[in-house]
Amino acid sequence: MLSKDKINRINELANKAKTSELTAEEKEEQQQLRQAYLKNVRKSFKNHMKGMTVIDPNGNDVTPDKVKQLKTKK
Repeated sequence: MLSKDKINRINELANKAKTSELTAEEKEEQQQLRQAYLKNVRKSFKNHMKGMTVIDPNGNDVTPDKVKQLKTKK
C-alpha cells in the first residue's frame, strides 16, 4: 500500500502542474510516484481477482480459467 505521504505528494505535484510548470526533478518524481501507485493498484486488483468465484444460477462454479490459474499461481 502506498503511504499517505506519497499520495499527498502525488496530489501536490498534480495541483502544481495545473497552475505552473514543474521542474525536471519534480516531473521525474511525479513519474516515479505514478508508477508506484499503478503498481499498487494492479497488485490490489490481482489479489481481488484471486478471491473471486463465479457461480451460475444452478449453483455450478463457472469461474473463468484465467481466474482459476491466478488462484494457483504464487
